[in-house]
Parts: sequence; structure tokens; C-alpha cells
Amino acid sequence: MTKPHSDVTQNTWAFLRDPMIAPTGFREYDARWKFPDEINLPGITALGLGLGTQMHEAGIDPVIAVGNDYRDYSLSVKNALILGLMQAGIQVKDIGPALSPMAYFAQFHLDAPAVAMVTASHNPNGWTGVKMGFQRPLTHGPVEMARLRDIVLGGEGVARPGGAYEFVEGVREAYLDDLVGDFKMTRKLRVVCATGNGTASAFAPELFERLGVEVIPSHNALDYTFPNYNPNPEAMEMLHDMSATVTESGADLALGFDGDGDRCGVVDNEGEEIFADKVGVIMARDLAKIYPGSTFVADVKSTGLYASDPELKAHGAKADYWKTGHSHMKRRVHELGALAGFEKSGHYFLAEPIGRGYDCGMRVAVEICKLLDRNPDMSMADLRRALPVTYSSPTMSPWCADTEKYDVLERLVEKLVARHAEGGSLGGQKIADVVTVNGARVMLENGGWGLVRASSNTPNLVVVCESPESEDELRAIFHDLDAVIRTEPGVGDYDQTI
Repeated sequence: MTKPHSDVTQNTWAFLRDPMIAPTGFREYDARWKFPDEINLPGITALGLGLGTQMHEAGIDPVIAVGNDYRDYSLSVKNALILGLMQAGIQVKDIGPALSPMAYFAQFHLDAPAVAMVTASHNPNGWTGVKMGFQRPLTHGPVEMARLRDIVLGGEGVARPGGAYEFVEGVREAYLDDLVGDFKMTRKLRVVCATGNGTASAFAPELFERLGVEVIPSHNALDYTFPNYNPNPEAMEMLHDMSATVTESGADLALGFDGDGDRCGVVDNEGEEIFADKVGVIMARDLAKIYPGSTFVADVKSTGLYASDPELKAHGAKADYWKTGHSHMKRRVHELGALAGFEKSGHYFLAEPIGRGYDCGMRVAVEICKLLDRNPDMSMADLRRALPVTYSSPTMSPWCADTEKYDVLERLVEKLVARHAEGGSLGGQKIADVVTVNGARVMLENGGWGLVRASSNTPNLVVVCESPESEDELRAIFHDLDAVIRTEPGVGDYDQTI
């Protein structure tokens, strides 16, 4: 295998012949590029050859389940990837268009040791990528991604005989059967099903109907131009749209899904957008009653309630705060034998006996319906109001170049650690601790906190703040944290702020 070019030169003879791959696309726990600006189809084939070579190196059976999300270019990207996998001597089981969690399910259903899902996840059109894993229910973490990058960019891919291709029918139906089981709602529930015209449009409405839920459709027609908004339930645009539909229809709640269906966003019956970390606390409270003494993992962007909530403490629940990112979280839940993991971005990791440990927005939707069925006298708003009140920011992402963001973050962490050492404060509250497991989570004496970390997927930093006191204190924490961030000239504008 020849080494790929690191520059992508479109509209050249070489562009249709030679692999071209921007190295920045190999991220912490998946691969993601602008297509075709940062990778070409021969580059995708080189990625497939590299992934197949890595499978042989790992000593697993050369069998992989492969799927693609619903975008107009995802099929060509998947076919180019499959070509490389077959070149590496891998037997490919193509499950067709899929959600990422359907591909993870296929690993179990088809007894395939490996998975490769072609998806840009929640990124807008113009992006592509691959989520992959060898040890179900886990996906590649930083170590595996670094090795894959070295194989691909170093031209270390090895062609072998034995490659094969099979298109496997019926995985979508088996996935839906697995999600529904024998459960049927006993209370009447009207749910706004928001899919943003993305891949989940082919799954969620049918899933809800099979559960016995009345569906109020919201952009459920498949349309890979995404004419309304990019399906991303962490973006306020989608959440506001879900909220408006709840208000208009008088629905019991809205559930929204991102482009590849591994995340779920929630709006309650009063049109209130509940961030996923708070939904996680609602779910953890319910599950802790059924499974007392359980461990729940939360990512560093999440509310402090997992550790401080009296209800969780009363049922012996243990909290573990860990690195943001679906691969980090899956691995941590698996290692600790936790019952569930919750990430503010809307990834939920429900382990045995509820789920299989991978992130699945559809499984979350099913479990929220079951939770409401177990609490027939409570609305989603009642469950939200039962939580201790905290004031949280959305996830805010200031621009910072992929090539600079980790260096910038390192300096910001040093500055915040130094501020703590000097007895400093944020938002008028003294700093109690700085957790540096993933960026800097600055913990304040009253339970408030502010976080800055680097995005693993896009050229951004990530900033989140929470106050247990007031909206004003939340803004003050953000103001002071942002003042530190602004000492770095490489940091640009936010996508959204408070």
C-alpha cells in the first residue's frame, strides 16, 4: 500500500486514483472528514485496507458488519471502504442503510467481531466518517485510533486473499424487534417524534407505534438535504422546534434523534427542553429504585447531581465522572460494570440487563416510555421538577483549529489550575477543585462548576457551566471562565452562548 497524500487536490488526475487523506480526520474515538475536501474515495479505500489490516493484527476473525447513514454520498463512501476491507482479506456483511446503534446491534445479531459504520453522526452535510470497533459493545478509543492512523498514513496496509461480500437482509427488523420486546404501554402517551429528516425517520415512528405510543410526526420524511435543520438534539434550533410542536399539539413529550440515531433529546409536556444529563438523573433515580447500589457514569460535561442528589444517595447509587466521548464512556461503563452511563450530548449507555452497553437513542426512547409507564401519575415536567434545581448552560463551542486546540487547552488547564492554587474564584464562588481527567472541570465550593475541553470531532473547544444558585450566577461563572479562554488568541467565536 502506498502512503496517502496528506493534501487533497480536487479536480486532478491523481484525485480519482491516489489516496488523499487529511491526517486531522483521525480523532480520539472515530474518524471524521469533510468530504471530498479532506478525503477522497481512494483515501476511504486505504482506510478500509488499514482497518482490515488492524483486524488481522488484533487476532480477531476477519468478519465485519458494515452500515451507512442516510446521506446522498454515504453509499459511495461505504462501497469504497468495503473495497479496502475486502482487499485486506475481510469478509464483509453489509447491513445496508442503518443507524449507528443498529450496526452495533448487528455485531451481536450476526456474531460479527467487528463493526464499521459510515456516518457523519450529528455533523452537517459535507462531513463523513467511520465509527468502528472490535470488542463489542466497545468502539475504538484513542489507542486503537492512533494505531489505525499509523497503519493508514504510513502505508502499512497489507493486501490478503479471502475477502468476501454479503448483503444481509432483515437486520433493521431484528433491531426493532429487539428494542420493543414484549413491552406495550398501559398508559396513553402522545409523543412528538422528531427526526430532522435524518436516518432515524426510517425507525423511530414505527418503533413508537409498536410500543403503543401515539406519534405526532415532526420532520419524519427521509430527506438527505435536511431541509428544516441538521438533525442534532443538542442544538437549540432542533430543541426549540421540538418545544414548539409540543406546545401546539399538547403532546406528553418530544423525543428527538440525531443523524445516526445514537443520541436522544427530550422536551417535556410544558415545552421545557431537558438537557440529557438531567434526563439521565431522572432515569437514574427510577433505575436506582429497581437496582439499588448501582453505579452510574456521567461525563465531565454533566450536572453535579449524580453525586449530590439525595434520592440517588438514598438508594446507594454511586457516581463516577469520566471523559466525554462515546468510546470513553462505553469503555468506562464496561470496566466498572456500571448500570448506565449518561453524557450531556445525548449519548446514553444502558448496560445489562437494560441494554447491551452501546449508545442507542432508540433504546433510550423505549426506556423513557417505560419509565413514564411505571410512573403513570407523573408527567415528564413533574419528573423534571422533582429534581433539585440547577441552572445549566447548553454546550457552547468556540472555534479553535484542530491543529492548535490541544495545545490551547493545555495552556488553559494550566491557567485554571494556577487560579485554584492561588485561592481564586469563578462567578464569585471559590474554586474547590479542578478535575483534569478531560480538560478542566472547575468545581466551586457551592457545587457550581465550569468546564473547558477540546472537541474530539470538530475544530472547537467545548464550554459548559452550571450553578445550583441562580441564572445570574451561571452567567457570572461563564463570564469569568470565558475571560480566561479569551487570553488565547487562537480561540474564535462561539456557535451559541448564554
